[in-house]
This record gives sequence, structure tokens and C-alpha cells, in this order.
Amino acid sequence: MPVDPDPANTPPCHDVLIVGGGLVGASLAIALDRLGLDVGLIEAAPPGSLPAVFDERNLSFAEATVNALTALGVMQKLHAPTGAIRRIHISRCGDFGRAVLEAHDHGREAFGQVVIARDFGDALEARLAELPKLMRYRPVRFVGLESGLADAASINGYRAVRVSDDAGERVLHTRLLVAADGTRSQVRDALGIESDSHDYGQTLFVSRLRTERAPDGTAYERLGEHGPTALLPRGDRHFGLVHGVASSEAEAVAALDEPDFLQRVQEVFGWRVGRFLSCGRPSTYPAIRTVARRLTAPRAVLVGNAAQTVHPVGAQGFNLGLRDALTLAELIEAARTTDPAADCGAAELLAAHVERRQVDREQTLAFSHGLARLTANDLPWLGPLRSLGLFALDRLPSAQAAIVGGALGYRGHVPTLCRAGAERSMT
Repeated sequence: MPVDPDPANTPPCHDVLIVGGGLVGASLAIALDRLGLDVGLIEAAPPGSLPAVFDERNLSFAEATVNALTALGVMQKLHAPTGAIRRIHISRCGDFGRAVLEAHDHGREAFGQVVIARDFGDALEARLAELPKLMRYRPVRFVGLESGLADAASINGYRAVRVSDDAGERVLHTRLLVAADGTRSQVRDALGIESDSHDYGQTLFVSRLRTERAPDGTAYERLGEHGPTALLPRGDRHFGLVHGVASSEAEAVAALDEPDFLQRVQEVFGWRVGRFLSCGRPSTYPAIRTVARRLTAPRAVLVGNAAQTVHPVGAQGFNLGLRDALTLAELIEAARTTDPAADCGAAELLAAHVERRQVDREQTLAFSHGLARLTANDLPWLGPLRSLGLFALDRLPSAQAAIVGGALGYRGHVPTLCRAGAERSMT
């Protein structure tokens, strides 16, 4: 069992120090465990509690993500049944046509799986508890960099990181500092890395939805002027609902009682799964895109939402962030295989990470942003073009190739763990 360090003692210097114990940070810690490294994980949540990100949201895991998390021993820890995505149904309010993508047409049983975030958090925690070498600092928060060293490593090739807990502030040292602390990353700010944000003017309502017809493996993406209304097939005979509204209307929508909320969503979505019967109390999240202008600083790297937070349309966010983490772990493994004493924070390694992530990151960012902007734009002349696009996507294999590759999680350089167990990869 991993041991939570004694705050009164100064811990040893780490090879890798990860700030953030959420989806990506915890996954990275698990991926690094087999490399024999000294890894530290800074977590805001105390033992016995999960970070707030592990709530009732529904996560859509691409095939590549399922492969990797299975290889890391995480999928096996899930308790709730997952929901297979066997087809994707895409349409838009006010436009003609629709597109249906079938997994079996592309040699797959499923494009991916729907997982409840809280269950995933429990599975990650169970897997982390099996890592005896991992040093977990919890509850601890990142304060800053020692002496304001944003653009230079500290003495002797280490970063000096200031953290705080109930006992006060102290300093930790690491060869490589990993920012996995989310969209409002304090580490990114301390490193002096600027970011660009775009507010889509949308608020997303997320809930569990019971319908007249149980899920049959179809994930529905109903696009509209104020964002998507998506139904994801869960494994418990419910759908995971994501309903986008204009941010100016969010307060009024949040005040609706359950029957009125169901009626609103039914009017937007239609009757493809029959009558909407009940839903849990929705949670709300703003749709804001945040993209770091660079991914690295000396002995530091950004992963997950700290590197980029994308619009949830197309369900790309966590899948992209996990590939950030797995690419970093793969490069460190390759370096340590050649030289067991290789420096995890070497400039050459971080440059290679940026290069490997470029195609996947740029294409996924462009896809998510473009889809969110195009489908929400209500200019009259765009309607016929979108309808033609849906027609082509539904009938032309060549039009489906790029969409399907992204849905499966195969863009650019694909980490080896993402290909584990797959019959073949796609590019």
C-alpha cells in the first residue's frame, strides 16, 4: 500500500512530480509505476475522498482509451457496467438529413465505452492503492515555484516546488514537474505559460436520463444553435444526457422542475428513443475552450486540461488528455530503457513530447472547435451546406474515415498502450 508522507519530514527528490490527482494525473502515475521511477502525486482531496471531477458525469472512452486503461489495469476495477457505443447518430435541429456511423462497418464491435466518472474515480483510486512506490501528498495544494523560478530549473537539475498543507508550506524537488491540475492550472500560471480562451456562450446540463426505450448502443449527437444535446448509452439501461443551452438562459433552465426540463429536452431532441420519463438533478458546466500557447517549460510539461480544454462536442477531452500522459510515459520509458539513469526532465525529451503530440493535438483542437462553431451558427446559408455534409458523411466511406479515426482515438502518433489489444490501428 502507498504511504502518505509525514509532513514533518522532507521527502526525497522525485524523478517526476505530478500536480493533480484527477483523471489524467492519476492515469499518468499508474503508467509511470512500472518504470521504477520515484514519482510523487500532489492531490487536493484527502484520503477517502475523490476529486470533484469524479462526479455523475458520463465519460465517453474511445477505443484507444479503453485499450490503454485495460493495459494499465484500470478498466478491470470498474464496478458499474459500461455502455458500448456501437453506432453514432448525428443530426442538427433545423437541418435536413442525418448521419449514422456503424462500428461494424469499420471492423469494430464498438467505437468505445461510456463510463460513469465517479466509478472511474473509484477504479483509479483502487489501482493507485496497488502502487507501493508512489508517494502521495494529500491533501496538499500547489503554492508556486521556489524563488519564482518560472523559466529556469533550480540548482542541480531539479525544480523546486512549493506546496502547502495543514502543517504549513514546504519545498519539494523534482527532475520533471507535470501540470495535470486542470483548466485553471496554477502550475501553468506559475510557469509563465499564457493561454487563449474562447467562451462559446453555452452552458451544459448533465444528468442521467431514463427513456421509454432502453439504450441499444447508439450514441446520439443532436446539434443546435446553443450547443449539443447528446444521449450516451450507459450500461445501466439509462442514457447519459448532455444538453446545451445559451448561457443567458441557463439560470431559467436550472430553475425548471423535472417535468418541464424533460419537456424542453424532448422538444430539442425528438422521439428517437421514445418519451423521456425521468432524470436526475442536472449539474451545469460552462463551455469554454482554453488552449496553452506552449506545452513545456524547463523541466516542466502540461498535460490534459492544463494543456488544452476543448468543447465537449465529439467527446474528445479526456481521450486527448490521456494520450498526452501516455506519450510522456512512453518517451520516459524509451529513455530509461537506453539509459537507466536518464533524466526525465531533459530538454530533448520534452521537445520530443511536443513533436509527438503536435498532429493529434492540432487536429483534435481544430475538429472540436470547428464542429462547435459550425453547428451552432444559425446563418441561413449554412443550413444547406450542413445538410449536404451530413448526407456525405452518411453515405461516403471516405468522408467517414477522419471522423471514425478520431472517434476511435487514433490521430497522429498513437501511444503503444492505446494500440494494446486492438486488432489494428487507424491513422
